[in-house]
Amino acid sequence: MKAYTKETQQKLTPADAINILKEGNKRFVSNTKADRNLLQQVEETAEGQHPFAIILSCIDSRTSSELIFDLGIGDVFNARIAGNVVNEDILGSMEFACKVAGSKLIVVLGHTSCGAIKGACDHVELGNLTGLVNKITPSVEAVDYIGEKSSKNKEFVELVAQENVRRAVQLIKEKSPILSEMIQNGEIGLVGGMYDVKSGAVEFYSQEVA
Repeated sequence: MKAYTKETQQKLTPADAINILKEGNKRFVSNTKADRNLLQQVEETAEGQHPFAIILSCIDSRTSSELIFDLGIGDVFNARIAGNVVNEDILGSMEFACKVAGSKLIVVLGHTSCGAIKGACDHVELGNLTGLVNKITPSVEAVDYIGEKSSKNKEFVELVAQENVRRAVQLIKEKSPILSEMIQNGEIGLVGGMYDVKSGAVEFYSQEVA
């Protein structure tokens, strides 16, 4: 498989981009990788890159986008931060990816058993981590749940993780007029999803596509 060029990137629609990720994850789960020469892709992208998507995901070592979506060099931009939270730097990176570099899709990818989510559920305070965890607190408070609201309750943790993805999707639209306009014009897509660290499968929240 060749690296994306400006021409092949621009031919894609947001729906095409989502399908590429879905097909890649199917290959990952079935352990059938696409045939690609990574060193050749290094050479092909040496003078420029044309990723078809930007993926906001957690720093968790189990959630590498290139692996779980069976991707190659130059395929996607990666924005990784604990808890896949949204801040100004993340938004700026997304604006660069889509408005400047031509990416067709933004993905907010959470994952099961997330340490940052658990920390927010337990109201952890630790140096600079406190401020990051506080960005997840609204998702903890938004989950209507009867039962133990702590990291010991796996069901609650996963509900908060899902809410955190949905809130991130909404924040992107609210906090970036540039991206919001591109979404409204159909130039790019925006979707949330959840990666299962046990199965390797990604579930996309189709209702969040904008």
